[in-house]
Amino acid sequence: MIYNPPGTIRVRARPEIGAAARATRECWEDGMPMVSPHVRHNYLAIAVAAVASFLFEAAWYSLFLKAWLRGIGRDQAWLASTGVSLGVQCITAILAAALIALCISSFTQLTGPQTAVRGIKVAAGLWLGCVLTTFATESVFEVRGYPLFAINLGFWLLTMVLMGAIVGGRKKTGSRE
Repeated sequence: MIYNPPGTIRVRARPEIGAAARATRECWEDGMPMVSPHVRHNYLAIAVAAVASFLFEAAWYSLFLKAWLRGIGRDQAWLASTGVSLGVQCITAILAAALIALCISSFTQLTGPQTAVRGIKVAAGLWLGCVLTTFATESVFEVRGYPLFAINLGFWLLTMVLMGAIVGGRKKTGSRE
């Protein structure tokens, strides 16, 4: 089923001569054919982007560890005594990054040619529309300081741009573009 936006009319294109005369195609009122979007994911690129995000996350939060701990009101003793499984944390981070990379890949392909630049633009747009707004609301209501806000948002902007460049720059083998 194809979505018909309000105010648009579906029309049938006139058959042409030959084989096309036997098959009519649906078009929008402006003559553009109705086609369902086709997304082909490069799962290797998505996996590489997820691992790159995970490694960047480890480096980023190692660099800003003390400021981040101050921002959440904790110290290194607390961090060492949480009892949370490092394996569960790592798997969760990699799976979440893979899901984000998959979304960036989808939106990159659905908005135009799949290129590294388009992947970066899409990732930055998703960060602006989804991540920044979510963290801003959360930060305001949790009454957290600006340094924690900047550390977390800086990480997400840079990692999403990195993932956008990776998944945008690597087309699925056999892609029609």
